[in-house]
Amino acid sequence: MKRNFIPSLRLTAVFLLFFSGFYTLAVWAAAQLAPGQGNGITLTENGKTYYPNIGEAFTQDRYFWSRPSAVGYDAAGSGASNKGITNPAYLATVKARIDTFLFHDPGVRPSEIPSDLVTASASGLDPDISVQAAKVQVNRIARLRHLNPKKLYGLIARSTEPPFLGYLGPEKINVLKLNLALDQLK
Repeated sequence: MKRNFIPSLRLTAVFLLFFSGFYTLAVWAAAQLAPGQGNGITLTENGKTYYPNIGEAFTQDRYFWSRPSAVGYDAAGSGASNKGITNPAYLATVKARIDTFLFHDPGVRPSEIPSDLVTASASGLDPDISVQAAKVQVNRIARLRHLNPKKLYGLIARSTEPPFLGYLGPEKINVLKLNLALDQLK
């Protein structure tokens, strides 16, 4: 037993020093090289700080709506509902979201509503919507803000981010950045 105990104790001490000292310092140093120096990417507008990589709730009719969140946009509790697509409670939630959208956008047919406006992402914190999800909301926003829809389509085009590396994934729009730019329109 003594023959195994001493080496085990040494190994424990080495790992303790390595993972609580060196490794922690190495991760901290790498974070200092990242955008935001390990504090996340922030965006400051009108004296308020935002985190553009974390979804936020935009539900006012004069803004582009965000993707729904299963966790109430709480970054501390990231996660999905974990309900399957045939679960009656899940289907009722999606139906309620469709009905809410149609109430606020009466000229839209249910088949025109992109799925990302009525289903939550796996993390519940997706900051992006599809280009179609932005375009389907244009008439409501143009009417409430007394803007020409062409101006909003131009804003959508300028806010569209290409797929990662040009071909991985779909085009997307960061809702926070889009709504901040929307507030700047005259």
